[in-house]
Amino acid sequence: MFDKLFRKMKSADAPANNETNELALAFAALMVETARIDQHYGDDEAAIIDRALTNKFNMTASEAAALRAEAETAQETAFDIQRFTKIAKSMPQEDKIALIEELWEIVLSDGVKDSYEDTLIRKICGLVYVDDQDSGAARNRVAAKIAQKNEPMR
Repeated sequence: MFDKLFRKMKSADAPANNETNELALAFAALMVETARIDQHYGDDEAAIIDRALTNKFNMTASEAAALRAEAETAQETAFDIQRFTKIAKSMPQEDKIALIEELWEIVLSDGVKDSYEDTLIRKICGLVYVDDQDSGAARNRVAAKIAQKNEPMR
């Protein structure tokens, strides 16, 4: 099913496309893991994941939803997150930080920061080589964006 999402890409680009497919799945699976860690995986978090996939990988909404579904299955059957972080580790540093921002958006979207969520993000940061300072800055950017969005109009 995952390969069907990228069928429109040229076969000459197959090695690059396969890397993109693996990276997209890893990116999505890490977001699903983060959304599920507090036992409250809802529509708001699924929407954040879909939006991030749409933006990052230039997908349609239906392609992003299908990839998220694939990532949910991959995350459920994975023994640990290292399968996904190993792939994400190859991203450029700015993409790793963007991933961490997306993870913080999922964590902060419900207004409750759980200790399991903190621990998971710290673990992911360590595995993809994002330091605490960059993670904290990413968290602060996301928190400011959420606060601004929730601020009443004057």
